[in-house]
Amino acid sequence: MAGARQDVKDARRIVVKVGSSSLTTAAGGLDADRVDALVDVLAKHQDKEIVLVSSGAIAAGLAPLGLARRPRDLARQQAAASVGQGLLVARYTASFARYGRRVGQVLLTSDDTSRRAHYRNAYRTLDQLLAMGAVPIVNENDTVATDEIRFGDNDRLAALVAHLVRADLLILLSDVDGLYDGDPATPGTSRIGVVRGPHDLEGISIGSAGRAGVGTGGMVTKVEAARIAAAAGIPVVLTSAVHAADALAGGLTGTHFLRTGRRSADRLLWLAHASTPRGALVLDDGAVRAVVERGSSLLPAGIASVEGEFTAGDPVELRDGEGRAVARGVVNFDAREIPRLMGRSTRDLARELGPAYEREVVHRDDLVLMHH
Repeated sequence: MAGARQDVKDARRIVVKVGSSSLTTAAGGLDADRVDALVDVLAKHQDKEIVLVSSGAIAAGLAPLGLARRPRDLARQQAAASVGQGLLVARYTASFARYGRRVGQVLLTSDDTSRRAHYRNAYRTLDQLLAMGAVPIVNENDTVATDEIRFGDNDRLAALVAHLVRADLLILLSDVDGLYDGDPATPGTSRIGVVRGPHDLEGISIGSAGRAGVGTGGMVTKVEAARIAAAAGIPVVLTSAVHAADALAGGLTGTHFLRTGRRSADRLLWLAHASTPRGALVLDDGAVRAVVERGSSLLPAGIASVEGEFTAGDPVELRDGEGRAVARGVVNFDAREIPRLMGRSTRDLARELGPAYEREVVHRDDLVLMHH
């Protein structure tokens, strides 16, 4: 195929994200024909491992609960998601069964991606499902997610899942066939075929949420998700669900975001993009320099003050004396323990409080710098 996208054609492990507007009827319920059409495309690629990140749980739960439209309050959204998630997975199960394929449900919160043990476990589960020939159907765990631990949109979740499973490609499917250099409804605007890096997007106004009214992610979240994935070394194709077959085949549909960074198997990308800090540690100038310039761990001696309520294992923000966030990291102590550790050497603390206190407050391996 002339001009085909070789990185797309060569991809073996692919994350496909589909928005609720591509799966539902105008009235808001699940559209079995649309689900089947998507599955027909995905199931044909027996040679590829596909992880499907699917929205649509809340939309699927509206009609059974007698709701005319997507509710605004979190509690009713979660109730709709709870009813709809079962219907959504049942629909996919039946649809993939036509090809003799099993599906497995994986529900994630952003907590699962910023805590090391959860992260490792999520990777193992997804990897095992793929090894056993099943298609993982991933969604945000809307039923338990609070505002603090939400991804907020499945575009970003999909980018992070692509990183988590070490995917070769991310395909974002919605009701728009790519990124345009203006409002697609306006005559004279054209689709951007390739994005090589952030400079290609300068001066382009990216509109807000989609027209369909059932989803949460507009073009802004899709471009942000594509940027996260590309920076992690994963190319992205952004197009509409009707062009899914063409996108998977490496055809020139939609917008192709080339990778801008190297692939890395660490979870620091999650820390930067998926975690919501539960509190903050304010560092003295020496500690800021050690963390930012020398790549050191954060020791108790460098902490000037502590803010918020958090427990060991939570993501926290590291700030300088001016209140600017310089880094984000996973903290090893509870917020209430830190005041008595501040400004003291680990040797002193170990002598007085025991060997458990001879450790970093945030280890360098659990720390990501925030670039401004």
